Amino acid sequence: MFPLKKSAMTKLHDREKSQFKKLFRNEGVDRFEEMMTVLEVFLETEGHITANELIDRLTEHGFDFDPSFVRDSLRLLTQFGFAKKLRFDDGKIRYEHCHLGDHHDHMLCRKCGKIIEFVDDALETIQAEVAAAHGFHMLGHRMDIYGICADCLKNRIRVIPLSRARQGEHLVIEEFTGGTNARMRLMSMGLKTGDPVEVITSDPRGQVVIASGNKRYAIGRGLAGKVMARHTDDPAA
Repeated sequence: MFPLKKSAMTKLHDREKSQFKKLFRNEGVDRFEEMMTVLEVFLETEGHITANELIDRLTEHGFDFDPSFVRDSLRLLTQFGFAKKLRFDDGKIRYEHCHLGDHHDHMLCRKCGKIIEFVDDALETIQAEVAAAHGFHMLGHRMDIYGICADCLKNRIRVIPLSRARQGEHLVIEEFTGGTNARMRLMSMGLKTGDPVEVITSDPRGQVVIASGNKRYAIGRGLAGKVMARHTDDPAA
């Protein structure tokens, strides 16, 4: 979440807990006090957390709740707007705080998995203008930007085997390694050094699918490990 002064964050969390009590204490919700505990530990977390991670946090705090109860609590917190459920393209379901009046978008690093929240008023204005230009009444939106974070860029290896490239990366083929048969197989597919490629998908247990020009290529992981490529934002590329 965005940095707030401790006093401001405490007031915000106290408001959330107060509203939770008003909504549910008199509604006969089963295990209200335990559910309140789930909310309190959830509010102590920062960033984006999975149900299993929240279960671990509760255990660290000395609470031995049944996992199904924690998941049911998260569903209720989401239903009533105390939590927001997110699914990024890694398939994991995460939850973040859902404070009233707060909106932000996300940047996700494909290398380390870091999730960065951001707000850009100019971008919000442009999106509203685009919707209006199409006669569209926008009720809400979500933007997820995928890429490589600044820390990972600083530590990125200049030339990598194609088998280690991430989905969405743009590279230039530097060289083929391995024996003559491997090089001939790659060349017979139509690939050559100097070709720019985009990684379409990269399954750790299967093929690497790339695009070069207007063609797609599916390369086995072993063979892809023999294709050395440089990132296109490297000055030497």
